Amino acid sequence: MTDALGRRPAPGPDQPPVPVRLVTFNTHHGVGDDGRHDLPRLATVLAAADADVICLQEVDRHFGGRSEDVDQALLLSRALDMQLAWGPAIDEPRREKGPRRQYGNALLSRLPILVSDVHPLPGDGEPRSALRTMVELDGAALWVTTTHLSTRSAEERAAQAAAIARLHTAPMETGVLVGDFNADPGAPELAALREGFTDAWELAPDRDDQAGWRFWHHRHGETHPARRPHRRIDQVWVSPGVGVARAHVLDAAGASDHLPLAVDLEVQSGV
Repeated sequence: MTDALGRRPAPGPDQPPVPVRLVTFNTHHGVGDDGRHDLPRLATVLAAADADVICLQEVDRHFGGRSEDVDQALLLSRALDMQLAWGPAIDEPRREKGPRRQYGNALLSRLPILVSDVHPLPGDGEPRSALRTMVELDGAALWVTTTHLSTRSAEERAAQAAAIARLHTAPMETGVLVGDFNADPGAPELAALREGFTDAWELAPDRDDQAGWRFWHHRHGETHPARRPHRRIDQVWVSPGVGVARAHVLDAAGASDHLPLAVDLEVQSGV
């Protein structure tokens, strides 16, 4: 229902939260643990996750032979019939004519993408970036920042984490920071994230992972390396306006050297 000016009334205080399933996955440019580039296999894994928002790292667009020089971001968005936001970290012209060689972060969404911008991150090694987007919900909005931090040093990751935290300003009450942080959630270099966000895995009352027979790793949420995960470097961090109903590590079916992490969010309405 709308008023005379076509505006929706503001949600009341008892408005239920909006459920959003979010997945984060470092795709290893579509190359699985068998060394094969197999984009259909990757698309099958993503489709099975049945997510509203999918955040991807290590995605190629016409990057070269390792990924058959295809536009992975576009092909995946078409295969899944989802909207695409793109955030290159590497963006280089070709020597010959053709599209630019790009590599970075992608966001696929069933929900309307209203805002999308790319922010280079500090550091002297491989270029890193953060892709910040806002998706529209029914009576709410959700800011999603997707990133992939450096492997070089804790100091470099600390500077990058601080830069990402600054992207989430006071008016952005409902938001998540997502990606491959290349550090444990409790690592000192991620202190800037803990100032305004909470690790979704720790919040989730329902947690499951791929520990299998290794019962001493059960419910640890480890995602890397895919065959025998013992590091929880793929994470989702939520702001106070976002609740968590469930977090679970998915089977990657050999599609990457990481495992996907799915989090069922509950986004506060009317903020």
